[in-house]
Amino acid sequence: CSAVSHQVSGVLDVEDPIAETYDLEVSSPGLDRPLFKSGDFGRFAGQTVKIRLAVPQDGRRNFKGVLLGLEDDKVRVEVDKQVFELPFGHIERAKVVPLF
Repeated sequence: CSAVSHQVSGVLDVEDPIAETYDLEVSSPGLDRPLFKSGDFGRFAGQTVKIRLAVPQDGRRNFKGVLLGLEDDKVRVEVDKQVFELPFGHIERAKVVPLF
């Protein structure tokens, strides 16, 4: 992010496309990237994720396991060798869990 910020800042200083004063901010979603769009759940298949549901399923709201993808508007996640199919519309929060 720092390298991109310095390069873009230099180009903006030379080209001067913005007439007003501004602050350039470059950021990253981080290692524990949040998942929002349906495409995110396919793109990060195979990664460990944490998912919190707004509506409990099978008596629980929190799931941590390997993301298997999205099929028929259901997010598939394997938790302790059991596959859960979670309705995409019931997901309150989801993020990738960084493994070190």
